[in-house]
Amino acid sequence: MSSRPYSQRDPGVEGADGGAVERDEDAVRRYVESLALVLTQIGFQRMAARVFATLMVTDSGQATAAELASRLSVSPAAISGAVRFLEQLGMVAKVREPGERRDHYRLYDDLWYSSFLKRDRMIMMWRDATVDGIRVLGRDTPAGKRLADMCDFLEFMIRELPALFERWRRQHEEAERRAG
Repeated sequence: MSSRPYSQRDPGVEGADGGAVERDEDAVRRYVESLALVLTQIGFQRMAARVFATLMVTDSGQATAAELASRLSVSPAAISGAVRFLEQLGMVAKVREPGERRDHYRLYDDLWYSSFLKRDRMIMMWRDATVDGIRVLGRDTPAGKRLADMCDFLEFMIRELPALFERWRRQHEEAERRAG
C-alpha cells in the first residue's frame, strides 16, 4: 500500500496536450461545497468534508493548513480539527516538506483502497462488539435477534471484502498499464 502523494507540486492545470487549462474558480468553489454537502449527508463532519473536497480539487492533492483556511474562509483552528478527523480515517497524511516549517496535508494516491481497507478492520471490530452484545442479551431475545442479524451481515462483509479489494487492485493495475 503506497503512501505517496499524487504529485509533489501544484504548478497549475495542464490539459492532455500539455497546454495550460483555465479553471472557473467560482465553479470549483461551488463544486467543493457540493461535494462537501454529499459527504456530510453520508456522515462526514462538515468541516472535514470541506477540507477533503478542497484537497481533492488541488492538482497536487496537498495544501498547508493556512492555504486550506484561506481557500475555505475559516480559521486555522477549524482546519486543525478537520484534518485530525481525516487523519484518523486514513484519508490524509500530515507531512513536512524539507526546509519548511509548516505541515502539509496530503491525499494518498491509493486513497480509496486504503480507506476502505481500514473500514474492513472497523467492520471486524463492530462484528466483535456485536458478538459481545449477543452474549449479553441472549440470541433468543428480540434485541439479541437484531444483533445476530447485524452480526451475520458483518461476517458476510468480512468474508467478501477481501475478494472485492483484490479485484479492484487487479483492475486498477491493468488500467494503469494500459494508460502507459
